[in-house]
Formats: sequence, structure tokens, C-alpha cells
Amino acid sequence: MIKLLEILRFTGCGIGVFLAYYYGENPEEILRIMTPWFVGSVAGLSAVERFFFSKEAATEKGFEKGSNYQRQNAFWFLAVAVTSLTIFIAGWNEYANLSLVCVFCTFLLLSAANHLYSMIADRNTRWQNVIRPLLTVLLTLVFWGPVSAILFKIK
Repeated sequence: MIKLLEILRFTGCGIGVFLAYYYGENPEEILRIMTPWFVGSVAGLSAVERFFFSKEAATEKGFEKGSNYQRQNAFWFLAVAVTSLTIFIAGWNEYANLSLVCVFCTFLLLSAANHLYSMIADRNTRWQNVIRPLLTVLLTLVFWGPVSAILFKIK
């Protein structure tokens, strides 16, 4: 089930990029479409993973099982996923999306650093620890175009 959720995360992000660039006519629309797909796919499915498959997820990543940290992390993921959907459905402006994307990407970059640390310091070379830093950089780069265009008013 953990591998299926991982595939669904990748698929959701890919769909989000396609839809954003297919239907988005400017950076604001691209970001508005892409954000709930990325955040919903990554954070929403991570919340599902941690709430319902926490032991399997911990085993897959080589981390401790059943900790309060896992539950707290799941609540954070759920909160950010719900916020993303709220911003999209309510049609809030691009600065709401920018704020969410900045928080989300910052968290992911810090989380990737934690996975990298675990890989080096603890010799935890599970797949998630090896690939997470690369995937996080790629995910953050996907947001770079519309985010920088909005921040620097590039059309």
C-alpha cells in the first residue's frame, strides 16, 4: 500500500503540472491550479499514509514505529492539504497560494535535509531517504517559474 500511495503522489503531481500549464494562461492561474494538486497529492496522501499505514510507512523509511511524532506529522500534512483546497475552492488570490507554497516547500526542504542526514549519519539507505532530497529539489523547482514570475511581476 505504501508503494501505491507513493505512485499516487507522483501521478497527482504530474497531473497538476499538466493541468496547470494546459489551462493556466498566466503565472497566477498556473500556481492556482498546480498548488492543490501538489499539496493535495503530497500532503494529503502523506496524511492518509501516516494515519492508516503508519507502521508500514515507518518500516519502509527505516524510522521508529507508532510515535507521537508520526501522528503530529500526519495532522500537519492534513492541515496543509485542507488549507490548499480551501484556497483553491474559495478562489483566494495568488498571495494566499504563494504563502502556502513557501511554507510547504520550506517544510519539504527541511524534511529532505532530515532524510539526507539519516542517510549519512545513521546509514539509513532506504529508498525514501535516498530519493527524497532529489524529489524535493525537483518539486521545488517546478514551483520556481510561477512563483518567481508572480514575485518579480514577470509576465
